[in-house]
Amino acid sequence: MKRFLFPLFFLSLLNLLSSCEQNEKSTADTVSSGKDWPEYLGGPDRNHYSTLTQITTGNVSQLKLAWQYHTKDSGQIQCNPIIVDGRLYAMTATTQPFAIEAATGKEIWKWQDTAKTNGLSTSRGVTYWEKGTDKRILFTRGHWLYAIDAITGKAVLSFGEQGRTSLKAGLGEAAKDKFVISNTPGTVFEDLIIMPMRLSEGADAAPGHVQAFNIETGKLAWVFHTIPQPGELGYDTWPAETYKNPEVGAANNWSGMSIDRNRGIVYVPTGSAAFDFYGGNRKGENLFANCLLALEARTGKRIWHYQFVHHDILDRDPPAPPNLLTVTHNGKKIDAVAQVTKQGYVFVFDRENGTPLFPIQEVPMPASDIPGEEAWPTQPIPTKPAPYARQTLTEKDISPYAENRDTLIAAVKKSRSEGPFTPLSKQGTIIFPGLDGGAEWGGSAVDPDGIIYINSNEMAWIINLNTKESDDKLAQLTPGQRLYTTNCSSCHGAERKGNAESGFPALVDVRTRRSREYVQTVITQGKGMMPGFARLSAQEKQSLMAFLFGDEEQDREPEEAQKKEPGLSKAEQAKSGVPYKISGYTKFLDKKGYPAVAPPWGTLNAIDLNTGEYVWKTVLGEHPKLTAEGIPPTGTESYGGPVVTAGGVLFIAGTLDAKLRAFDKKTGKLLWETPLPAAGFATPSTYEVNGKQYIVVACGGTKLGAPKGESYVAFALP
Repeated sequence: MKRFLFPLFFLSLLNLLSSCEQNEKSTADTVSSGKDWPEYLGGPDRNHYSTLTQITTGNVSQLKLAWQYHTKDSGQIQCNPIIVDGRLYAMTATTQPFAIEAATGKEIWKWQDTAKTNGLSTSRGVTYWEKGTDKRILFTRGHWLYAIDAITGKAVLSFGEQGRTSLKAGLGEAAKDKFVISNTPGTVFEDLIIMPMRLSEGADAAPGHVQAFNIETGKLAWVFHTIPQPGELGYDTWPAETYKNPEVGAANNWSGMSIDRNRGIVYVPTGSAAFDFYGGNRKGENLFANCLLALEARTGKRIWHYQFVHHDILDRDPPAPPNLLTVTHNGKKIDAVAQVTKQGYVFVFDRENGTPLFPIQEVPMPASDIPGEEAWPTQPIPTKPAPYARQTLTEKDISPYAENRDTLIAAVKKSRSEGPFTPLSKQGTIIFPGLDGGAEWGGSAVDPDGIIYINSNEMAWIINLNTKESDDKLAQLTPGQRLYTTNCSSCHGAERKGNAESGFPALVDVRTRRSREYVQTVITQGKGMMPGFARLSAQEKQSLMAFLFGDEEQDREPEEAQKKEPGLSKAEQAKSGVPYKISGYTKFLDKKGYPAVAPPWGTLNAIDLNTGEYVWKTVLGEHPKLTAEGIPPTGTESYGGPVVTAGGVLFIAGTLDAKLRAFDKKTGKLLWETPLPAAGFATPSTYEVNGKQYIVVACGGTKLGAPKGESYVAFALP
């Protein structure tokens, strides 16, 4: 018998090694790879974490510019690049994917859109997939999902219709003529890609169902209805047959997802139902809007869900993908999922069953004073961690640096300001944190110790909910004026002066800056934050263009219309939507354009999710003019998130002052900063090529009134 001991021992050793290898693969699936940055935000866990250690707290101050790649395509670049096998894949400002050498920035290929679809939206990145020698990049442009060869940049013609498939495939007839795009990369599970979507936020929104597509064929694989249909869970949280109502839509995932590939679970945060700011036509809790959904990745079947906001009427949807991490609670290791919010809360759940790891209380909230609206009487508030953004604003919180404090105090006294869930009102409501958070789409970083790192905005907004113009009043306007008033004035202003701070350009002189073709394309297909208005007829677009370009002769009622009685046509009435509209996306600013609230206006926060306690909090960003006056750094709004490394360094750009910064992740101490060619409103990536670690960030500027940029810049040690 002894002669069999060695073979048995050897077999056991092989089994042990195989088990260890499987465990290593399992771990690698939930922690970003060190050498590459192979997925959006680093890995399937969306933790923005790298195991690289070459750049440390001791040498980070020695970083130098390694290369700069010029896209020659300026504007917003929100892209988090991915790096695979020494190649960097990313997007230009007008959604053209490209590949460059990650060590040098030398271009390998740039994709050209032969179909000439709209590329005026923003993109946060691309998705990489491989099976054997088949290596693909998947990305979106307009309402199309494309697949191209990762090595050559050429279309994969076997995918969908000659290399592309429609994001409207599983949305039904209701989405046929509606605005549907995607800003955020899809999430891969096996041969499936599960897609986020961005939709209109008005009464013309398409349904926001979650869809999965087969990566090899482009065919629709499964659909989860976020506005439930008869017989589905949550159907009774809406008025009957809401799923058929053309004026209620959205509840879409727009911010991206995370995935536990070992368990086969995809975690999907969903947006608010549309119209965003009035829900009188969708009374009820409105599942599955404003939820974290845990779905079977293979089938789309719901496992569990949690709703962060009941009957949302303040656009308080989750702004970023959830983070997958492991924490220790009551001496037990728990695989968890954490979701940051615009309100300034972090919700933490058991990843398998959705059990909250810190108690959540349903807290009474103010009632709406808008006729027809029924605000939900309570909202869920986690007891831990404490909010990372301030929750209330009173006259005592007005900025000490504002020269018009009396005017600002009067505005606060006039408006409703009863906490983060104060409903909109006709006299005006203070929204604080503002519509851009709190946390934003850049997301949060998490290290293996269970520490989450969150950059937070501290900007208040002030918005009125007004009754829409009466049919008789609208009928007195020219067709173009009427269309502008009902579709455009909330963002660009009644006088077309725009709001640069909120990202809406002035249109009073658009004829001197843009061609007719360009403006008509934007109206039809959207651009940046603006949704497209594909539902407008050719005649309506012509009238709107005539108004914008000052063509008075063309902006007259047709003769047959002049003979009719005053009022709107049935078609126009059908497009008028809900009975209210907001006064505009207006930030609460002082006369110089600075936030009207006392600093800090932007913060960086480290929170231990094992305990729910803060590790540190610091100001993020500065306004150089104020600093020059001797005012301590105030912080600025930021877009794009942090990256944290095993070398102990946290990197973040995203601020209005156009800098890339490095902090000590343990203490929050600023270690290094450098100016960027334009503000880097994007999450950086870090990777290694030929033994050298790099940190790269997209610099597109544009948001917050920042100058435009068009490049990617990378830094490394000498």
